[in-house]
Amino acid sequence: MKKTGIIGYGSMGKMLLGKFSESGKLRYDELYISSRTVSKIEEASDKYKVMDSNIELAASSDIVFICTRPKDIVTVLEEIAGVVCEDTLIVSLNGSITFDSLEKISKHKYAKVIPSVTAEINRSQTLVTYNGYADAQDKADLMDLLSCIGNVIELPENEMGMGSELVSCMPGFIASMFDVICRSAKQHTSIPDEQIIRMVLDTLCSTGELMLRKDMSFEDVVSRVATKGGITEVGSKVIYEGFPDIADEMFEKTLAKRRETAASVKG
Repeated sequence: MKKTGIIGYGSMGKMLLGKFSESGKLRYDELYISSRTVSKIEEASDKYKVMDSNIELAASSDIVFICTRPKDIVTVLEEIAGVVCEDTLIVSLNGSITFDSLEKISKHKYAKVIPSVTAEINRSQTLVTYNGYADAQDKADLMDLLSCIGNVIELPENEMGMGSELVSCMPGFIASMFDVICRSAKQHTSIPDEQIIRMVLDTLCSTGELMLRKDMSFEDVVSRVATKGGITEVGSKVIYEGFPDIADEMFEKTLAKRRETAASVKG
């Protein structure tokens, strides 16, 4: 397996470090970490090698994950540009900054990776895209490594924005929607709050599982449950009539924010 370095120990860097270590794909001497806060990364230093600097890590790695805040990506790239080997694949976990911007800093092999919070249970739908310098072996190595956190989906760079909304942001969107539903339900029942939430979550998970196992569409589920003139039909009609405008506004605003973020971190 390729020697893999992770720069940054925020929530995403910590998650990837833990998953790569747990997977058994990388030995102690093949998994490196560097961070501004050394005390944090030393907590499990028996599972990975703590590097003294980003430069030392980049010079030693075949794959470098940059897991910093968007505003720090350019600074890190400028710092390591002179020591990264020609064959090293640099992986950014920010999907907004373009390959054009990255290549202005250094002409190199780049990938952009967008995991989901569901990587915590190894069920991430992880998005990946590559620039023109990355070759088939780079893609195979990265896919093999990322497979330990779930499915890997390759998209063209121009589709990473909407792709991120559909897999990376979607857990937050789904949680928001069903939080609203549960809050509304509380106004019409004496069922305890915790039980309402559990009932909805279990039904949500089992509905998704049913659709995947039986290859059912959303429309299939609606027609299966919503008998003509029945209660589900009334509720489904309200959602289909009222929710499209909210969904359109949500995507318009999130994609606009994504463009704003990209503009703010251009190299």
